[in-house]
Amino acid sequence: MQAINYYIIVEKIKVEPKKVGGLILTDKVDDENRYIKAKIISIGNLIPEGLKENDIIYFDRHSGHGITIKENRYHVIQVGDVVLVE
Repeated sequence: MQAINYYIIVEKIKVEPKKVGGLILTDKVDDENRYIKAKIISIGNLIPEGLKENDIIYFDRHSGHGITIKENRYHVIQVGDVVLVE
């Protein structure tokens, strides 16, 4: 699978649930975290230097769309949706 143009294919990284006062907060409860951590699987041919496959990034949870390929769930975003590279 290969992304094209300014698109990036990422796989979300599951973050351990937070514990607050002995309670475990699930992803649905943690609405204050606007950004999602992900690993880059494929980058398009027009992506500027600085991003590469296997980089860990954060992107806005409201951007892009999901896609399922061979029972694996990926997310397709645009380069402008990336807010942080680890």
